[in-house]
Amino acid sequence: MQQRPLSRTGREVSAIGLGTWQLGPDWGGVSEDDALRVLGVSADAGVTLFDTADVYGDGRSEELIGAFLQQSGVGGITVATKMGRREDQVPENYTMENFRAWTERSRRLLTQDTLDLVQLHCPPSAVIDDDATWDALDQLVSEGVIAAYGVSVETMDQAMSALRRPNLTNLQIIFNPFRLKPLDEVLPAAAERGVAVFARVPLASGLLSGKYTAQTTFDKDDHRTYNRNGEAFDKGETFSGVPFAEGVAAADELKAALPEGVSLPAATLAWIASREGVTSVIPGARSAEQASANAAAADLLEGGFDLDAFDTLVRDVYDRRLRAEIHPQW
Repeated sequence: MQQRPLSRTGREVSAIGLGTWQLGPDWGGVSEDDALRVLGVSADAGVTLFDTADVYGDGRSEELIGAFLQQSGVGGITVATKMGRREDQVPENYTMENFRAWTERSRRLLTQDTLDLVQLHCPPSAVIDDDATWDALDQLVSEGVIAAYGVSVETMDQAMSALRRPNLTNLQIIFNPFRLKPLDEVLPAAAERGVAVFARVPLASGLLSGKYTAQTTFDKDDHRTYNRNGEAFDKGETFSGVPFAEGVAAADELKAALPEGVSLPAATLAWIASREGVTSVIPGARSAEQASANAAAADLLEGGFDLDAFDTLVRDVYDRRLRAEIHPQW
């Protein structure tokens, strides 16, 4: 597993990380035993980045990660959590008082005195643009509450605003074969500034698993049912904002062009991780088998798979099927 610098922190994180939204309830139920197996298999495969949030299962994901790290004794894991979505996402809630309360809760659940990395969780643009936001985060670093900070964003404008902040460690953004807009400006700017990029929603909520058909359905408590058109939160978080049937057709086209023995998820994760400016890809997993397969995608970075040819295919499919609808958004 490739390990890559986490900006200026002195830490390194794996090219394929682990997103742990799935360990909360929004993807259907995942038992505690299954969740701990996901974490264990990932660590065994060389994954050194666990990405979570205080809102995933209202703390369940953080608590499971904290328990795993305590019980397993595994070292070298960077836990990147996020804060800000347990309250209404209005600018007046992004105060130092709330930052202290949110980070204190995460410190307790993760059993960390100093949080490795805290990211604002898709805050309003006004919060990203406000100097006071970053002054407060700098203060928490100086106090040893957090070691570093970053931000997860929805739009390219938000990303470019955040990248102007000198102490920003990382930027988390949706980037996958169905969302190519970060290639235009954000990834080059992040690389120039030495800011790490975590590519989130890399498999487009499972569309890029290549396993779905237009008739596939999901549990009622799965966000792929209740947020398909943005009913609960930004629609870009579910299937990357791509209409489901069109996403299935695009995924089928990508899958059909792959050489024997290379799965669409593995090709997708390796392609994302190979793009200049991307530090880590953070796919989620609901089972140990999924976690193992995701981590194994890193093998494709070492050769034996033509990433340039896949890049050409990805851009062609995007341009023909998705660009007109998706590129103007976010």
